[in-house]
Parts: sequence; C-alpha cells; structure tokens
Amino acid sequence: MLKILAPTIMLIPITWLSKPLLLWPLTLTYSFIIATTSLMWLNNMAETSYTYMGQHMATDNLSTPLLVLTCWLLPLMMLASQNHLKTEPINRQRLYITLLILLQFFLILAFSSTELVMFYIMFEATLIPTLIIITRWGNQMERLNAGTYFLFYTLFSSLPLLVALLMIQTKTGSLSLTTAQYYYSLIPQHNLLWLACMAAFLVKMPLYGVHLWLPKAHVEAPVAGSMILAAVLLKLGGYGMMRVSSLIEPLTKNLSYPFIALALWGIIMTGLICLQQMDLKSLIAYSSVGHMGLVVGGILTQTPWGFSGALILMIAHGLTSSALFCLANTNYERTHSRIMYLARGLQMIFPLMAAWWFLFTLANLALPPLPNLIGELTIIISLFNWSWWTLIFTGLGTLITASYSIHMYMSSQRGPISSHIMSLTPSHVKEHLLIFLHLSPLLLLIFKPEIISC
Repeated sequence: MLKILAPTIMLIPITWLSKPLLLWPLTLTYSFIIATTSLMWLNNMAETSYTYMGQHMATDNLSTPLLVLTCWLLPLMMLASQNHLKTEPINRQRLYITLLILLQFFLILAFSSTELVMFYIMFEATLIPTLIIITRWGNQMERLNAGTYFLFYTLFSSLPLLVALLMIQTKTGSLSLTTAQYYYSLIPQHNLLWLACMAAFLVKMPLYGVHLWLPKAHVEAPVAGSMILAAVLLKLGGYGMMRVSSLIEPLTKNLSYPFIALALWGIIMTGLICLQQMDLKSLIAYSSVGHMGLVVGGILTQTPWGFSGALILMIAHGLTSSALFCLANTNYERTHSRIMYLARGLQMIFPLMAAWWFLFTLANLALPPLPNLIGELTIIISLFNWSWWTLIFTGLGTLITASYSIHMYMSSQRGPISSHIMSLTPSHVKEHLLIFLHLSPLLLLIFKPEIISC
C-alpha cells in the first residue's frame, strides 16, 4: 500500500518545484507510473477476506478494483485538463493538480481503511478538493450554487452516519471491519440505526429523490471534476453500503422495500428526463443516476449475485461515464456549447471522434460482451429472484436507456452541420489517447471479468 501512497504524496512537491514547461509532462508521467504500479494489487487478490494486512489499512476483492480505478483515473484527469488550463497562471495550474492528487490520496485511504471511523473521515475529506474544483474552475456562474448543493446534501446526509458509528463504537468498543465477526452480536439492530448508516451512502450514490445535487455539480464542474465524480466519488456510496450492510441489518426486511422501489422507479424517471435533455453533460449526469439506481437495487437485495453485479457495474460505469464526459468536453472546447443540436453533424468533420462516441454509446446501453452488460444482467437476475415484479421496471429501464443513448449519439454526431460552425480545431492525438485509455480496460475486462466480481 505504501508503494502507492508515498509516491502519490510525493507528487505534490514535484508539482510545486518543477519548472513551468515541465509541469504537465512530469506530473503526467509520474501519475502514469503510479497507475501502472497499482495494477499489482490485481495480481494479489485473494479468495480470503483481506490481503496486505497492516495496522490501519488493507485491500480485498471489494476494494481492490475500486483502488485501481482511482489510481488509473489521475493521469487521465491530468490529460483531459491540460487544454482547459493552458490560459491559467502557473500557480493556479499547480493548485489544480495538487487538488487532484489530494483527492486520489483521500480516496485510496477511504477504500483501503479497515476502521469505519477512518473511512468516514476520508469519505468526508473528499468533499473539500471536489468542492474547490467545482467552485473555482467551474464553467458557468451557477458553479457556486452547484457547490452549495453538493456541500449541504453531503454534509446533512452524513451527520446521522457519524452518530450511528459513534453509537456502535460505544456499544461494542470497536469499529474494525477485520474483527466484525466477533462483535457483530453486540451491535444493536434497529431500523433507525440502519437508516442513519444508509442515508449518507444513498445520497452519495445518489438515490432518485435525493439526486438533485448531481446534475448541477456535473454540469458546472470542469472536465476533471466530472470525471472523478462519475467514475469514483459515486462509487464511494456503493462501497460504503456494501461494507456497512454486513454489520447492520434492519429489524424487518420490509424496510429495504421502499428504497429498492425508489431506485427502480428512478431508473425509468431519469431515463425519461434524459430523453428530453438538450444539455449533453446534463444527459450523461442523469444517466449516471439511472445506472446507480440499478446498483442500489442490487446491493439492497443482500445476495452474492447482487453484490457482484453492483461491483461490476460500478467499475464499468466508472470508465464509460468518465469517457463520455471527456468526449462531451472535446465537443465543448470546439463549439463552446453543451447543446447537442448546436453541435450536430460533427461526424462529417471528426469521423474518428464519432467512432469513439459510437463505441461508448454502445457501452452505455450495455452492449455484449462488455462488462456493463455482465453487471446489469447480474443485478437484473438478482432482483428478479427477489421479486418478479422488478422485471417490469428493469425491462422498461433497459429499453429507455437504449433510447436515450441512441438519441444522444444521433443528436450530437449525425445530421446536417450547424450553420454557425465555421472553423473547428482538429482533434489531437492526446484526446484519442485519453479515450483509448478508457476503452482498453473495458475491453481487457471482457477476458478476465473475475477480477471485478466480489
């Protein structure tokens, strides 16, 4: 673990001490080395509960894929942000990179902690760099409003979690996940305790009904903010639900019914919202809410298939939605608009970029044999075994997802070229490299999907 944590922290002095011309090449190369080194965790995944056992941190089959995804995303965020920040003063560029590094550091500690209080502290610490990135480098004047939504939704939902954890600590004397089997019987099983623990994670996912902060944050955030939000920060909610649900159960199983129903209803509602969206980033953000609704449903069934499907879909969705935000950013940098109809016909000008759009549109609607399909099918089967009524919602949701994905591609790439588009900057090699580095893990996971199934 220290092989990753120590180099990640040492990225900060490199960022501030390097010469301006070497700032981006050095940090990018260094972060790629860290990302490559993190792949060693996949080789050491064990069938038992925890590996890399230490005094404060450990990895297992649940946290390892999320840790690797976190490390893999840092160089991609730097690659995507370089053009966005080229007009900024050098010290602001350094601060931006430092915030991304701190975000990775907090996420690694959150996913690898075995103490629930440490997990809670890191869970909250990720809020600070993300909030600064959104409010300082956001695109529009509404970014302060988006930051306020993000801050208060996260803080108010996570306060009950802190109270619940302190209560468990008082009753049992421990919050360690590694020794949970020994003090599980001492934990007071109560519906309110379950609700307090789950509320923070359901808002972070987010569950439909408490999702209003997500589209605002995505739309206003710079490209790196959107990438980290969609790819990793939403997954903190799913990871926390899986960890805490093994300790706490509601007194009655009926308590999870309304949340599963709300998650499934959210799949349909967000899909219908996507069908009438004209803002490209808003459409991708709402599609994330729908996909996370499936994840919430899979986790709340409390079955091995539900957990495996949730983890697979979280990893696959992280790569897919991050790539879609990168593609949306390439459109925005050229047309200076997020409205899909104002950027139509780009396939004629950028055929290779349109090919990337087509591939990730298919990934978003779960084309076989991509991991997206494996995750969605596994969750749908686990939900069907739980209740056959869920097939109506998941079937409709799948149909609507395919509809808005095709709508997104056709509206932004096909059709006649808009009259206001006079001259566009040609696509760069680094943009194609960025999208390829999102696609290659997805394709490689087809051949070895067991490394992302807990």
